[in-house]
Amino acid sequence: MKNVLLTKLKDKGAIIGIVGLGYVGLPLALRFLEVGFRVLGLDIDKAKVKSLLSGKSYIKHIDLSPIKEAIEKNMFNATSEFSSVSEADVIILCVPTPLNKHREPDLSFVINSVEMIVPYLRAGQMLSLESTTYPGTTEEELRPRMEKAGWSIGKDVFLVYSPEREDPANPDYTTRTIPKVCGGSTPDCLEVGMALYSQVIDQVVPASSTQVAEMSKLLENTYRAVNIALVNELKLVADRMGIDIFEVIRISATKPFGFKPFYPGPGLGGHCIPIDPFYLTWKAREYGVSTKFIELAGEINVSMPEYVVIKTTEALNRQGKSLKGSRILVLGIAYKKNVDDMRESPSVIIMEKLKNHGAEIAYSDPYVPVFPRMREHYFDLKSVSLAPDIISGFDCILIATDHDCFDWNAVKRYAKIIVDTRGVFKADHERIFRA
Repeated sequence: MKNVLLTKLKDKGAIIGIVGLGYVGLPLALRFLEVGFRVLGLDIDKAKVKSLLSGKSYIKHIDLSPIKEAIEKNMFNATSEFSSVSEADVIILCVPTPLNKHREPDLSFVINSVEMIVPYLRAGQMLSLESTTYPGTTEEELRPRMEKAGWSIGKDVFLVYSPEREDPANPDYTTRTIPKVCGGSTPDCLEVGMALYSQVIDQVVPASSTQVAEMSKLLENTYRAVNIALVNELKLVADRMGIDIFEVIRISATKPFGFKPFYPGPGLGGHCIPIDPFYLTWKAREYGVSTKFIELAGEINVSMPEYVVIKTTEALNRQGKSLKGSRILVLGIAYKKNVDDMRESPSVIIMEKLKNHGAEIAYSDPYVPVFPRMREHYFDLKSVSLAPDIISGFDCILIATDHDCFDWNAVKRYAKIIVDTRGVFKADHERIFRA
C-alpha cells in the first residue's frame, strides 16, 4: 500500500482531499492545485462550497481565480458530503480547535470529522491532521477510531500530524515557503507524509513522532503569547513612567543578537495565539504539572481590553467628557491588520465593555463591512466610512487594528480624541493617548 501511494504522490496522480476550507485549508488547496494535483474540498458550511463552485472568494486576501480554472479543467470540486472522501488518496483535516467556555480544548470539530470520515476510509489512504491541538491527540483520538474500524496504521492506511503555519496576508511568507513539520504514527506513515508535503512545500521538517510535532506547534505560539504578554505588561509600566514603549522596542531591536521585537496591543486575537497555550496547560495538568508562567501570560493578555477601556475613560475625562454617553468609533475589528479574520478579536471585547459602560459604539473596517454573527458576540452594525465629517462627529477615535488602508492623516487631522493601542501615532499631542 505504501509504495502505491508513494508512486501516486510522486506522479501527482493522487487526489488530495481537504476537510475545512478556511484560512488554512483554502491556501493549501490552492497550492496543491498549483503543482498539478486534483483537489477535493469538503466543508460543512454549504455557503463556502457554493462560493467556491461559483469562483467567489469569502476570504478577502485570497484570489480564487485558480479555482475557476481548476473547475473548468475538472481538477477541483467542492462538497459538503463526507462520503466523497472515499475518492481521495490523501485526506487533510484543517478544522477549528477552539476552547470551550471553561477555556478547555474543544476537539469536537476534529473528532466529529474523523468519525464522519472513518466509514468511508479505504486501503491505501493517508489521513493528516493539521489543526492545532495538544500532544497526544493523533495517537489518543484519531488512531483508535481508525483501528476500531479495522485498519492497520502504517500498513493499510497512514496517519500523520503536520501543524499548519499560515500567516494570513503576510506577503513575505506563503504556503510554499514556510517550512512544514511532519510527524508520523509509524516510520512508514512519516515517509508517506514527507512525500506528500515535499510536493508542495520547499522544506519539510521530520519529527520523530506525532506528539513532538503537536508539541512544536504549541511551543511556537506559546512563545509568542508569552513575549506579547511581557511587552503588554511593560507597556503599563512605561505608561506610568511617561515612556513611549514603542520607541523602547524600536531601539532595543537594533541589538543584532539575543533580542526579537514583539509589540503590545489591545489584547490577543486570531485562531492560534490566544488559544494554543491553553491546550498545553490543560494537557500538562494530566501529568501533574502546573504551567504558572504560561497561565500568567494568558491572564495579562486577557486583561488588556479592560486596560484599553480604562485609558479611553481617562482620555475622555481629560476633555471634560464621561465615557457614558460618548460616541466612540473603533478603527479595525479584525484581529490583525490587513485581514478580514475576526476570530478572538480583542476589538469585539473592547466594544462590548465600552457599550456596557454606556458609550455609543460604531466601527470602521473595510475588511469587515458588516458585523458578522459570532458564537458569543454580536453588534447590529455596519462599517462606517472615514470621511472628515464622520471622524469629527465622534467624541473619540479608538485605534484597535491598524489596517494600512486607513487614512491616518485624516484621522489625526479631524479626530477630537485618539486612543491608540497600536503605536500608529507618537503620543506627542494633547489629543493623542496611548492605550
